Amino acid sequence: MNPSSALATVLVDELVRGGVRDVVLAPGSRSAPLAYAALAAEAAGRVRLHVRVDERSAGFLALGLAKGSGRPVPVVTTSGTAVANLHPAVLEASHAGVPVVALSADRPHELRGTGANQTTAQPGLFGGATRFECDLPAPEAAPAAGAGWWRSTVCRALAAARGATGGAPGPVHLDLAFRDPLVPDGDDTLPEHLAGRPDGRPWVEVGRVTTRADGHGIAHVARTLVVVGDLPAGADAEDVHHWAADRGHPVVAEPFGPKTVRGSAVPCGSLLLTATDWVDDHAPDRVLVVGRPTLSRSVAALLRRPGLVVESVAGPGPWPDPGHVASRVHPWSALRPGGPHRIAEVHLETPERDPRAEFAQAWYDAGLAVADALAEAPAAWPSGLAVAAAVAEAVGREGVLVVGSSNPVRDLDLGVPEAVAGLVVANRGLAGIDGLVSTAAGMALGLGRPTHALVGDLTFLHDANGLLAGPDEPRPDLTVVVVNDDGGGIFTTLEPGEPERAETFERVFGTPTGTDLAALCRAHAVPHTLAGSREELVRLVGEPPAGLSVVEVRVDRGTHRQAHADLRALAAAALRS
Repeated sequence: MNPSSALATVLVDELVRGGVRDVVLAPGSRSAPLAYAALAAEAAGRVRLHVRVDERSAGFLALGLAKGSGRPVPVVTTSGTAVANLHPAVLEASHAGVPVVALSADRPHELRGTGANQTTAQPGLFGGATRFECDLPAPEAAPAAGAGWWRSTVCRALAAARGATGGAPGPVHLDLAFRDPLVPDGDDTLPEHLAGRPDGRPWVEVGRVTTRADGHGIAHVARTLVVVGDLPAGADAEDVHHWAADRGHPVVAEPFGPKTVRGSAVPCGSLLLTATDWVDDHAPDRVLVVGRPTLSRSVAALLRRPGLVVESVAGPGPWPDPGHVASRVHPWSALRPGGPHRIAEVHLETPERDPRAEFAQAWYDAGLAVADALAEAPAAWPSGLAVAAAVAEAVGREGVLVVGSSNPVRDLDLGVPEAVAGLVVANRGLAGIDGLVSTAAGMALGLGRPTHALVGDLTFLHDANGLLAGPDEPRPDLTVVVVNDDGGGIFTTLEPGEPERAETFERVFGTPTGTDLAALCRAHAVPHTLAGSREELVRLVGEPPAGLSVVEVRVDRGTHRQAHADLRALAAAALRS
């Protein structure tokens, strides 16, 4: 089966698995792979195919079918003006909340903007009228990741069209690039790795799986590990704590949000996941991902384990699943089934514990063993890990900490066993280093509470203007701790920092600036202190912030890679002993 036929076959198959029973087609050359796939689905008795020669009429036919059936209905067009003729129906569907699925065939990306026949900018053509859109490139071959990528994209589109994740239902748009050959090549066998789930279910079931007698909740799987990332806006972390504790499931949590979840999570959870031999022996049958994990490659590796069931709990809108591995997506309400919760002890130390808690006990015991080893061999001073641990100690369990991206947040995640502060805030939407000083100032002013920030030097320099405030402006009570390793320290821990690449590293990744941070602070009339020891840093951070000030700690970024490797080795050794 050629790549274009494979893409079209997978998309139509997943649409049918997702509940589509009618397909509307307007004829065209570039859309031929979709036409053949829809025709084959009709011949197999899976859909009704409706062919119309005019795209505008086809769009409104799909609208009527969707309104009448209550199901999403795809309408297929070729490229060029054909797509634009769907616009009136898409607008009507948007304002009426009708799940129309616009499937527009497109030229390959390399032909866009070249004057190629029937080629225009189709992605985004419907503007804000759609609830979801995706621009799928033309495949050169059937990709190894195709099953997950292509099928989960269809599931996202159908969920958005239905409003299954909490948004308003309405039209969606998939722009699908195809390259020659556009007709079947005589081999109608779909590559095995592109096949859907063998039981006929959609690749991702969204917001429709109910297993409790009261019609709410998430199925019980004894060996479940809960992974908590950055939670969606408005989500209550207490819900996660109650749900996991009530069922005896261990929790691995990133250091964001209130202390509730991290405080009840497996100590050193992210570091524990790097001990792959131990994880092999204590692997979960299911991982329930709550929110959006953004920090750890070990979490991504866990979610890719063969045979693992991955489910997600997300807020309204698109759900996080960059690996295309989630099989079910639950609304946040699934964590709040109603009725009283039985809150179990976090470390499951009660002698009457349920046998299902034995799996959780193993995870908590392992986390405690790693935490004990970390306490016996703390990170050397000065290092990013040591600074993170000192700041966590000094801020205290009731403090507010705003943490920058790159190394500081990872040092907190890996090197601090339990809850960092009463509230930890980070810009994890896109996880960039922009605007962190201003974000921290806004948090301090918005909460009306003394606040600390932990950032790297490049993060600090990217928002040096965050120190600016006119004489009549409210001043935040904010202490900014800057880990100054003079450049892009994060890259030393990644592939560009491998020793064999040292010759090219410094100029394009290390990027030292040599900036005098004390002089920069003086220019803004902001107090600056250089902390020369761990004790001095703890003392400076432990003083409640009064106004805006900066504490600088200088570290050698050449130590980051080995420090993280030593941390992983320490965890592995603690679990072998």
